[in-house]
Amino acid sequence: MAAAAAVVRAWRGARLSAAALLALLALALLALTAGRGGGGSGVGQPGSPPPLLPPGLREELRQRRHDLRRLEAAAGGGEAATGGLGCGDLSLATGVSVLGWGFTKVVARAALAGGDAVALKSVHGAGREVRQCVQRYGAPAGCRRLAAYKLLKEVTLLQRLRHPGIVQLHGQCYDNSGDPEIRVTAMLELGSPLEMIQLLQTPWEERFKICLSLVKLLFYLAHSPLGSIVLLDFQPRQFVMVDGNLKVTDMDDASTEELSCKEDNDCTLDFPTKSFPLKCSAVGKCEGINEKKNLFNAYRYFFTYLLPHSAPSALQPFLSDILNATGDLRYGINETLNAFEKVLHLYKSGLYLQKRPLLLKDYVSLKGFRMVEREDYKCWPSYSHLGCLLSVHSAEEAAAICNSQSQCQSFIITQQRTWTGRPLASFQSSLTDLIPDASAVVYVKRSASSGERL
Repeated sequence: MAAAAAVVRAWRGARLSAAALLALLALALLALTAGRGGGGSGVGQPGSPPPLLPPGLREELRQRRHDLRRLEAAAGGGEAATGGLGCGDLSLATGVSVLGWGFTKVVARAALAGGDAVALKSVHGAGREVRQCVQRYGAPAGCRRLAAYKLLKEVTLLQRLRHPGIVQLHGQCYDNSGDPEIRVTAMLELGSPLEMIQLLQTPWEERFKICLSLVKLLFYLAHSPLGSIVLLDFQPRQFVMVDGNLKVTDMDDASTEELSCKEDNDCTLDFPTKSFPLKCSAVGKCEGINEKKNLFNAYRYFFTYLLPHSAPSALQPFLSDILNATGDLRYGINETLNAFEKVLHLYKSGLYLQKRPLLLKDYVSLKGFRMVEREDYKCWPSYSHLGCLLSVHSAEEAAAICNSQSQCQSFIITQQRTWTGRPLASFQSSLTDLIPDASAVVYVKRSASSGERL
């Protein structure tokens, strides 16, 4: 353990070559008795644990090996996305730096020979899971092997699950060349950590996108090729952002098993503040428990914080229905997805704006001009830190927003579009610095235009 601690100290703040990183990861990488595989990009199947391990550890290893084989069998021999990268690509990687580590694994960033960046994920030999196992059994090599099954399980899942909300597996290096310990490094799509505090400061439309993406992911997991999948460690830290899209990046605690039961009393779904009674099916499984566990976790970690705040007032009743129905688990994932898509339709189509007074008539339109971009009054939540830049459905909605803000005297509909296709409107406190632009129109309050020279 002293050597492992030294590795951890060396990792802190280090930027290493790929070869140096692999050397440092020797204590943290996957340690399994070599089965098939070796040097390629395939995962391989680990062999049986050596006979001299403590009985308790041998049983834990047997169970994880059984779970891995059951998971592979659940795919029914279907096509697996193996990814194109292998050990050769890893050996040429440069600019490697450790991003962080957790209970079981360590994650690093690296640049491939072509310049693309990837995340490297390996077993953390000095992590808490290995340390606690060593305290129980006193067998470091066996404990690293035990932790290694979680990475193998994750790779197996990523090979078979294909969805925009799941981080992409680019490949893996499986190396057992003449060494009693084999090593696996998964090469994954690189994302940035999900920062909930930052998300709370973003426009409602962007937060709705995060929640909708999560619902689509949970719908896929409920109907996946492997059966209904539950994310047992459902936390915001298990997700990353890739090009503005939410993706789950940690799948080692996912499970395709639904709780077995003999009667309904065996099927209580417990959370810290609520419990939900479920039904025991005729086949002895708690009906929908995986789907409902995912959905309630989405409600308590994401929906309650991201959905309601600063949403358009006309959409608030629909969002309240979603929050109430998912918070009480009256909705399943199918109903939840339908409710989200209804809100999206109302928002994109502008139907939520019906029965509003027409205010654009109170503005003078100056065609063929636009305003010079400059720092102006701020509004929340704005798409720009320099001023007030908001998503609108039309110039009519922009006029209503401008009327509601005492500082606003004019606005322009920009060429920028959000992910829904809606334009961004820039609101200004004065009418200055107009420049010619044949495709633009500046809208000025009549009360402001009467006092300024146009």
